[in-house]
Amino acid sequence: MGKIRKTYDAKFKKKAVDLYWKEGMGYKTVAKELGIDESMVRRWVKRYEQEGMKGLEEKRGKAKGPGKGRPRTRPEDPEMKIKRLEAEVEMLKKLLKR
Repeated sequence: MGKIRKTYDAKFKKKAVDLYWKEGMGYKTVAKELGIDESMVRRWVKRYEQEGMKGLEEKRGKAKGPGKGRPRTRPEDPEMKIKRLEAEVEMLKKLLKR
């Protein structure tokens, strides 16, 4: 099973960034103050520097690009579907004859 991750909203992340920049606290101090890992504070500060508030928004599970992620299944070609169904019918007929 996968590990359940805690997610933080952009407001909480901004608070961490503000403590680092405005209050002059170090990564470790901010992390200890908020009860989170130091690496998270580093990552949030870096993203905020690069992208502003948009960098602090949750990105997991949000597909990018024109198609918005890959389709779960490929649409079946109608001719292939007919052949598959005909084969299933033949198989079921054989099973019923037994």
